[in-house]
Amino acid sequence: MRTVLQRVSKASVTVDGKVISSIENGLLVLLGVEDADTQEDIDWLTNKIVNLRIFNDDNDVMNCSVQDVNGDIIVVSQFTLHAQTKKGNRPSYIKAAKPDFAVPMYEKFVQVLERKLSRKVGTGVFGADMKVELLNDGPVTISIDTKNKE
Repeated sequence: MRTVLQRVSKASVTVDGKVISSIENGLLVLLGVEDADTQEDIDWLTNKIVNLRIFNDDNDVMNCSVQDVNGDIIVVSQFTLHAQTKKGNRPSYIKAAKPDFAVPMYEKFVQVLERKLSRKVGTGVFGADMKVELLNDGPVTISIDTKNKE
């Protein structure tokens, strides 16, 4: 699984002109699923997301997690995170999982994240043409790949 986490002051997802998710302070999580992903990837990544200390404390030091600041999360599926750009100018998405595998993994990811966060997590609509708006706070943007745990 690959993610891009963005610390946001606000974010929203719109589909067909209707806002389906919106948050104030929290994280926008773009999530890419590949066929090699497992429940272990979901567990490790959701734990990392809820505990990652990327929010400022009272001394303006990034020392707090999204849980510590009572922040919210929106998760948006994004197969393009698995783009391979080595050859030519047209990205290949061969590593991105097909919907029959990716949708259940995405849904499990959201469920586990909600359980660890102890509240509802906003989502996009898998496979839809989504308009994602955000005000990146910092800016703080972090990419995480469960196959390359740096």
